[in-house]
Amino acid sequence: MEDSSKQPNSTFQIPPSTLHLVVIVGPTASGKTALGIEIAEKYNGEIICADSRTVYKGMTVGTAKPSLAEQARVVHHGLDVVSPDERFTAADFKQLATTAIADIAARGKLPIVVGGSGMYIDALLFDYEFNQTPSQSLREKLSKMSVVELQKEVLSLGLSLPENSKNPRHLSRLIETRGNIARKKSIRKNTLVLGLSLDREVLKQRIISRIDMMMDRGLLEEVQQLVDDYPGIPEALQATGYKAFREYLNGSQTIEQAKDAFLRNDLKLAKRQMTWFKRNKSIQWLNNTSEYDDFVTTFLNKNQI
Repeated sequence: MEDSSKQPNSTFQIPPSTLHLVVIVGPTASGKTALGIEIAEKYNGEIICADSRTVYKGMTVGTAKPSLAEQARVVHHGLDVVSPDERFTAADFKQLATTAIADIAARGKLPIVVGGSGMYIDALLFDYEFNQTPSQSLREKLSKMSVVELQKEVLSLGLSLPENSKNPRHLSRLIETRGNIARKKSIRKNTLVLGLSLDREVLKQRIISRIDMMMDRGLLEEVQQLVDDYPGIPEALQATGYKAFREYLNGSQTIEQAKDAFLRNDLKLAKRQMTWFKRNKSIQWLNNTSEYDDFVTTFLNKNQI
């Protein structure tokens, strides 16, 4: 007998004025996409992707972007927004997500933000007030500088290097803002934040399986196409999988070395993501995805008008 609690509830209506929001966070490969789709189907929702890589066109396999079949099941917002050589910031995401939330809620549906990009999530949850956008000339200048040059520029301004001091995007942003961080407010009302946390060994095996799946789905061909289309190698293509397999394609690594590098870098990414999210005491952590139902039902019933 089929479990009726797992069936979509297409008649579930969210009063537009309440602007309820469910947010699902966690490390890479933790199962956020699948959980988001399950909740969206059950509670008549649409998904807003909070991922700093899936916003880029053409970066599909290597970012584990929701498949066309998954997108056919549930409407997704925030995918394929800009080209890899275009800039997309947390401020841009906040604007996109805020607009999408209002649109989804106005149609009586539940907006669900799903992703692992901590700054994107916090920009929305805490209503960050961002500094003025820097000039295009400064951005172009910084984009041409090496990591070492960016580090020297940060230090010359009397600033401390960021935690991830080898990330050109973090270094550039620090220079652009002169160390002035985005100001945040208290956490958004009418919001449920669910977090997925997996044992490290379990996560490692999931990442290994996902890398193999990406290879089967044409990751190497995708990387080659992106390198051909964007020979300047924009910052977007510094993402873990793309960087590792670029080095394989140019002959500096074997395929096994590239896969190992992808795995190591994804595990490091997962650790940074969890460190970020653990600072948010409002997150309801799930031991397994089946626990979400009580949280979501209680949240929606409590906040309905």
